[in-house]
Amino acid sequence: MLSEKILYVELTPQEFKERLSRAPIAYLPLGTLEWHGWHMPLGADGLISSGFFIELAKKVGGIVLPMLFLGPDNSKTVNEKEYYGMDIQSYPSQHPQQLLGSAYWVKKSFFKQILAEILKQLKRAGFRIVVAHGHSPSTMAFYQSRKKWREEFGLELYTCWRDNESDGLGIQTDHAAANETSLMMGLKPKLVKNENLPKDKDEKPLGLLGKDPREFASSEGGKKIISLHVERMAEILKERLDQINLKDQ
Repeated sequence: MLSEKILYVELTPQEFKERLSRAPIAYLPLGTLEWHGWHMPLGADGLISSGFFIELAKKVGGIVLPMLFLGPDNSKTVNEKEYYGMDIQSYPSQHPQQLLGSAYWVKKSFFKQILAEILKQLKRAGFRIVVAHGHSPSTMAFYQSRKKWREEFGLELYTCWRDNESDGLGIQTDHAAANETSLMMGLKPKLVKNENLPKDKDEKPLGLLGKDPREFASSEGGKKIISLHVERMAEILKERLDQINLKDQ
């Protein structure tokens, strides 16, 4: 019987072998420890992508890896102090401020080295497909190198982005705003504290990019997004698994 466990860290070797033989797919959550507003956990990126991947693995099979918390982002140095991500985007460019709790930034070149070494190990362990998603700059770094790594490691590489994400129904297409807040509400509602946001709707919440979660975020909306993308990615991955199985015969 196929193990009901999905998380790599929980599988025994025999359970790993069984799940791998059914669907050699590794899901890599690209997280951060990063300010996501006063209402969201600092690990929101990885929690959302992990939660989504667990639902996808239930549908398709495969194994969910531990989330990464290091990742690239915009950065600048002012008076010998380093700022990155929402430290910069939340304030005037001449006056960045360190937002509470952020501890994740590494250079993109170094992050790509980390990803390459992870892919090398996943290939060695027997995986054929890797799906990575989460923090947008991390996902972009993965996406930018996918063709090179496909040739180098012989792996099929995917993110969960679509060609057009303008409808607001993508997976992690804003920063701590309506999209990510809805996803977190759909996956782990107890971790969302919307009551921590300003009551005055004219006061813009600090460190958010996207539609106001006070007006546009909901658990129902998050579950809709998750369901839509589980079905979409399941179709893509099942088709690719069938092609791999035919090639191996």
